[in-house]
Amino acid sequence: MSPEQFNSAVLDWYDRHGRKDLPWQQDITPYRVWVSEIMLQQTQVATVLGYYERFMAALPTLEALAAAPEDEVLHLWTGLGYYSRARNLHKTAKIVAGQHAGELPRSPQALADLPGIGRSTAGAIASISMGLRAPILDGNVKRVLARYLAEDDYPGELQAAKRLWAAAERFTPQVRVNHYTQAMMDLGATLCTRTRPACLLCPLQGGCRAHLLGRETDYPAPKPRRELPRKRTLMPLLANRDGAILLYRRPSSGLWGGLWSLPELDDLDALDPLAARHALRLGERRELPSLTHTFSHFQLAIVPWLIAVENAAPAVAEADWLWYNLAAPPRLGLAAPVKKLLKRAQSELQIPADPPTSRRIP
Repeated sequence: MSPEQFNSAVLDWYDRHGRKDLPWQQDITPYRVWVSEIMLQQTQVATVLGYYERFMAALPTLEALAAAPEDEVLHLWTGLGYYSRARNLHKTAKIVAGQHAGELPRSPQALADLPGIGRSTAGAIASISMGLRAPILDGNVKRVLARYLAEDDYPGELQAAKRLWAAAERFTPQVRVNHYTQAMMDLGATLCTRTRPACLLCPLQGGCRAHLLGRETDYPAPKPRRELPRKRTLMPLLANRDGAILLYRRPSSGLWGGLWSLPELDDLDALDPLAARHALRLGERRELPSLTHTFSHFQLAIVPWLIAVENAAPAVAEADWLWYNLAAPPRLGLAAPVKKLLKRAQSELQIPADPPTSRRIP
């Protein structure tokens, strides 16, 4: 197919079958599209829907996002993972509010230079919300183009990425670029799926090399496999008489940056220095079932211990730690496994989700 035939086929398919009722496709603004594109990075539409609606209800404008506390932004993001996305979203909102009069730049390059956006997300924002001609190459579009071209190399490799970007540029039309961008993402999400692609329904099947070869699922080439290393940590749930759990804020950079988490120890011997730091007397302790959390580059085996504590001396919460009330939890950003462990502690302590009562570990 020529580029004109390619994008014409895609747009015809979009007119008949493309998705047009997603929340971010209504009342389109650069802000709404930007938030949706950040949420959709490495996350499926079905997962994003509820998060997007809650985020927009709480922070409906870029100015509201820029003015919001980081804890509120991370709280709204809790469970979506890849929390650097939320921190960069917040950072970019502040930059745009302070340096661009609250308006996202009308330039793909200027957008791509903002924290957390990058070339493909910039192309989506510029094309969908501004009508600018800009190619995209998110995960869905990579799969469509890798199959169409029968790209033999893993798309993450430099030369393969260059070839796919060149194809994305070549096929992007001059008109209706907003619909074309949405259509390409929809094709990858609904027809050209990882397994069992619906080739007979695809508007590009006539020119798709992978289809002509009968090797659709061989493309894109998989990432070279390597076994994920495993790490282990002990996470104590230190529960005081009121049924509150000691949490601390992680550094803004790195794993779970800026989120509230449980202390992490190598073993139980490290409990005494932790207790001394917070003037706590340690009481009954109980090991809870472990859980494993998988990151992109390693697996973390978490061994939780529920430990009753008494305050040996008055203590005032500091900026990097607090007592988390299980019965009336504050709006904080929590790492996903920590949120699970807090719910488990609430169940173990038999604390209902209503005004707190004084409880001990049974």
